[in-house]
Amino acid sequence: MAKKIYTARQPIFNRKQNVVAYELLFRDGPENIFPENIDATQATSRLLVRTHFSQGLETITNSKPALINFSEKCLLKELPLLLPKNKVVIEVLECVEPTGKILEMFKKLYQAGYHIALDDFVFDPDWQPFFKYVKLVKFDMQNTRIDTAQQHMEQIRRYSKNCRFLAEKIEDHLMFEQAEAAGFNFFQGYFFCKPEMYASNEIESNKRILIALYKELMREELDFLKITQYFEQDLNLSYKLLRFINSGLLPITQKMQSIRKAIVYLGENEMRRLIALLTTSVLSYDKPRELIRLATIRARFCELMVKRHTPQLKEHAFLAGLFSLLDAILDQPLEEILDTLPLSEEIVEALTTYHQTPIKIALTTIKLYEQGSWHLTTMEAMKLRFSYDDVCSCYKQAIEWMHNFESC
Repeated sequence: MAKKIYTARQPIFNRKQNVVAYELLFRDGPENIFPENIDATQATSRLLVRTHFSQGLETITNSKPALINFSEKCLLKELPLLLPKNKVVIEVLECVEPTGKILEMFKKLYQAGYHIALDDFVFDPDWQPFFKYVKLVKFDMQNTRIDTAQQHMEQIRRYSKNCRFLAEKIEDHLMFEQAEAAGFNFFQGYFFCKPEMYASNEIESNKRILIALYKELMREELDFLKITQYFEQDLNLSYKLLRFINSGLLPITQKMQSIRKAIVYLGENEMRRLIALLTTSVLSYDKPRELIRLATIRARFCELMVKRHTPQLKEHAFLAGLFSLLDAILDQPLEEILDTLPLSEEIVEALTTYHQTPIKIALTTIKLYEQGSWHLTTMEAMKLRFSYDDVCSCYKQAIEWMHNFESC
C-alpha cells in the first residue's frame, strides 16, 4: 500500500531575487521540522529514495538544481554518484572533517562534473586544498559576522576564482542588504520564504527483502540471480530500480524488458551503490499490504501463463502483472507513471491498450479470476489454450510462490 511521505524545499535566490535552486530538506511527517532521533546519513538516504527514486527531483524543484546534504558516511559510500550531475549540488555538511579520503572524493566528484558546496562553513586552513573543487560556500549569517564572512570569502578567492558564496538564514531586509553589500551571490532564509512542504505517496517495501539485500551487499561478489529474485518480489524496489535507470544518470540504449536485464545493465558497482542506498534508507518495516500482495501474485500468474504459450515473453509478463496496480497504489494515472519508466512496448501495450496480446490476455484472465467471473475467465483463458483448471493451477502456484517468499 502507499503511504504519505513528506519533503521540504527552501528556495535559493540570486541578487535579482529570482529563484535559481532549491535546498531539499528531510521531513518525517506533516510538521515542517527536522525530526529528532535520525542521523544525517539516514536522513539523506531516505530523502534520495523519496525524491529522486520516486517522483523525480525535477518534480519537486521545478527542474531547477537541488541542493542535498551529504554526511561523511554518505560521501565515502559514494551515494552522490547515484544522482545525475546536472540536477544536483552536493552539499557537504559542516560536520565533515577535511581528511585525505574526503579530498579524494571531492576530486572524484569534481572530475565527474558534479558541483560541490560547503554548508555552514567556518574557515579552517585544513580546507585549503579543497577550495579548487568547490563551486559554492554557504555561510550561516546567524553565527557569522558580516566582516568575518567577507574576510573568509577573500581568502577562499585566492584558491578558487570560480567559487560563489551563499548567505543563509537571512531573517530580515537589513540582513539581506548587508549580505548583498558584502558581495554574496546567493541568498536563503525566512526573509524570502520558509521551507515549503511537499507531500506525495510512496510504495511500502518489505524489511525482510532489505535485510536480505544487505546480506548480498556484504558478499565479495554479487549474486545477480538472488538480487533479481529479491527485486522481483518487491514492487517498491522494482519501481525504484527502473526510475533510477531512467533518471538521466545512465545512457539508455534499449528498453528494459525485465528486472534481470535492468540489474545486469547497471553492473556491479552501480548495483552496490543502489542497494546501499535502499537498505540504508529503511523504507518501511511493515509487511506488504494487500495491494502489494495482489500485484506480486499477478506478476507470477502472468509469468506462468505466458511462459507456457509464448516463453520469450515471460519476463515482460511478470513486469506487466507487477506494475498493473501502480495507479491504485500511487493515486496517479497509470499512463503518467509509465512515462517515467523505461519499459518495453509489449509491457506498456498490455497495461494501456485493448490489443489482444498474450500478456494482455494473461492480465485480463487474472483480473477476471479475482472478480470471481468463472465464465468470462474461462473464455479469456481459452485464447491461450488454457482451461479453467489451468488458470486455477497457475493462481495456486502464484500464491504459493508469494507465501514461500513471505515466510523465508
